[in-house]
Amino acid sequence: MAIRLAAAVLLTLATTMSAHAGERLDAIKARGTLLVGTTGDYKPFTFRREDGTYYGADIVMADQLARRLNVRLQFVPTTWSTMTGDFTAGRFDVAMGGITVLPARAEKGTFSPITFVDGKRPVARCADKDRFTSVEAIDQPGVRVVVNPGGANADFARANIKRATVTVHKDNATVFDEIIANRADVMITDGIEVDHQAAIHPELCPTRVPAAFTRLEKAYWIQSDPDLVREVAAVVDGAMASGDWSRTLIEAQKAP
Repeated sequence: MAIRLAAAVLLTLATTMSAHAGERLDAIKARGTLLVGTTGDYKPFTFRREDGTYYGADIVMADQLARRLNVRLQFVPTTWSTMTGDFTAGRFDVAMGGITVLPARAEKGTFSPITFVDGKRPVARCADKDRFTSVEAIDQPGVRVVVNPGGANADFARANIKRATVTVHKDNATVFDEIIANRADVMITDGIEVDHQAAIHPELCPTRVPAAFTRLEKAYWIQSDPDLVREVAAVVDGAMASGDWSRTLIEAQKAP
């Protein structure tokens, strides 16, 4: 799967380079602003405060990219269910904030170097941490699975949960409160989000699964301009090589 996905990303890059060389980066510099699409609801990568400001590991990286390009940074709110439409409409230059590399997305843009490798795991009330230890254990009549709308979590639930009750909670920022309040039993999401939510909510625990249910990769989704792709890659590669990305992610995981 990883090999096919990498091939899809490379193919997309190869087929779009000649047609779009430099155009998007030129537009960014002409307007003096980098437009970054982000959901603002996925800790520790991106989160929007009540005052409208953003924080998170990928928010820090967005600021570094804007500084490298010597332009202002402007965040464009998007959602998991509308992100692809917003991207193809050109509403932002780069999507950042825990974006999973998917073939359907690779067909429409180009991905940066991988920033994080993860996999789907369950989170539940701590009393149930030994109960939901497999997809089979979760997919049982009477089990209440909660998902956020759009994105890879909903895709996973549609593909794998057939007998349990699946409820779509419209606000990703408060979806874990549904488990705490006993309106849902379990959510299957990216492992880093599971660990973060368990760290900030003592009522929640990662369930004792022997391994993640999937393998997934996080990266930044870029409009297919090879010059812009190179600039984003330079920021990612530099942060990885210096250790800044690891430190930034660790700090973001500590934030409430």
